[in-house]
Parts: sequence; structure tokens; C-alpha cells
Amino acid sequence: MKLVLSAGSLFTLPMAKIFHIARATGFDGLEVIINYDFQYQDNVAYIRELQQILPICSLHAPFLELDGWGNKIDQLFRTTELALETGIPLINFHPPAWLGLELRFWRWMLGVRDFQAEVGQNKVLITLENMPSTGPFGCNPYLFAQTGKMIQFMQERNLYLTFDTAHMGSTRANFLTDFHRFYDSGRMRNIHFSDYGNGREHLLPGHGILPLTRFLNHLRETGYDQALTLELSPHEFPEQEELILLSMREIFDYLKKETLRDAALPNQASAAVDA
Repeated sequence: MKLVLSAGSLFTLPMAKIFHIARATGFDGLEVIINYDFQYQDNVAYIRELQQILPICSLHAPFLELDGWGNKIDQLFRTTELALETGIPLINFHPPAWLGLELRFWRWMLGVRDFQAEVGQNKVLITLENMPSTGPFGCNPYLFAQTGKMIQFMQERNLYLTFDTAHMGSTRANFLTDFHRFYDSGRMRNIHFSDYGNGREHLLPGHGILPLTRFLNHLRETGYDQALTLELSPHEFPEQEELILLSMREIFDYLKKETLRDAALPNQASAAVDA
């Protein structure tokens, strides 16, 4: 099992600094969210520069409007092209939002028969993320709110899954049954790991109500050997970079312990801060 850090966990810092912190902590790689940094530069060169610090295990397609990236369909293809050019093995994207009237995106998805062949060119894994229930009425504003329907769609169109614990936990705190349904489908290729509580997503483990240690134990028992991606809110960390690194190492040590990883923690905590 690879332990990966989502760069979104520290998006208030420069991207290179995030990579140095992840390397000093001991993560196997990062998931990079395509954000405003990718609007006005040579993105291939940018990615390759970051890859010199630590591998990029996945790209998250934009969920914001970015200049030059087009609509949601264009964004997915551009993200895939960037992954193909830089050797990144996996793409994650959000489903259409019915509340946002993303009908064109939905019609396009219905027309795809094989996402791995038609989008990923059988070289990049294309994964769809389960989304949260939000708002005062606990409504999920995205399509595929029901586990069974999402699994059916993925199986019919050769689409893989990024399973988000906080998103599933926003629907039901004891989400382990749904996790096993997704896992047993054979579609799971990436996991976003964080806690949920009081209407807030992407909390530190233990800051919410989800049974995350039990979840990691279940994950270990299944023999899962794909990426476990820590995806937290930057608000969960202190402001000082030295304290961020100490907090990150504490979380990483917890993940190693619960997933029975054997790798040792790095000795020099100051490496990221001095970068």
C-alpha cells in the first residue's frame, strides 16, 4: 500500500514546499490538484520539476474554472494529456453536479463506453470520486449519490473509483458496509483518507466521528495494495512550517502503524523547512 499526500492538504504553501514536506515526512508520493497554478505556464515542465522532489502518483482534475482549460470535459482530457506526457499513472475527477445543472457533462459521460480506452488511452487509470452530502438538508448535489448505481455505472463503462472516507462519512458515519461494496466491485484504485464531523470534511483522524482506525484495519485485511491518499484541510495544521512537519509526521506514523508498514521515519525533520 502506498502512502500518498494530497497537495491540497497544504495548498496555502508553495507547491515545491509541500513536496519537500512530504519527502521529509516519508510519503511515497503526492496527488496534485490542478488549480490556478496551472493556468499560465508550461505545465509539463512544472510537473517534471516537482517530480524531481518526489513522485506524483495521481492528478486531480480541476473542480474550479481555470483560464484555458475549457469545460469539465475539456478539463478531464487536458488532465489526462498532462498525465500521459509526464508518466503519472492515475487521474481522479468529480461526477457532474445535478444542482449545478452540468447536463452537458452528464450527457457526455453517458456516451462513453470505456473510460480507460476512450479517455485514459489504456495508459492512465481514470477514476471517479464519490461525493459528499452537504447543506442543511444533508443532500448530495452530485450524481451517483447511491452506492449501487455508482458501482453499476463504473462496471458498465470500465471506470475506476477513488473512494473518499469523509465524503462517504457525510452520508453515513458507519460507512464500512459501503466501503466493502465498492471494494468487492474490483473498481477501487485510490482512497482519500480523512475524518468528518459536524458538517466539516477532511478533518484530522480523531477530529470527527468516523471509525477510521477500524477502516484501516479493514483495509489491511483486504490486502489493498493501491494508494491511500491523506487529504486534509490546511486548517487542520498550525501556521508554522516546523509545526506542520511535526504534525504531518505524527499522522504518518499513525498510518504506518495501522497499515503495518515497515518503512522507518526520516531522521532529519528540518529537511523540508530548509528547502
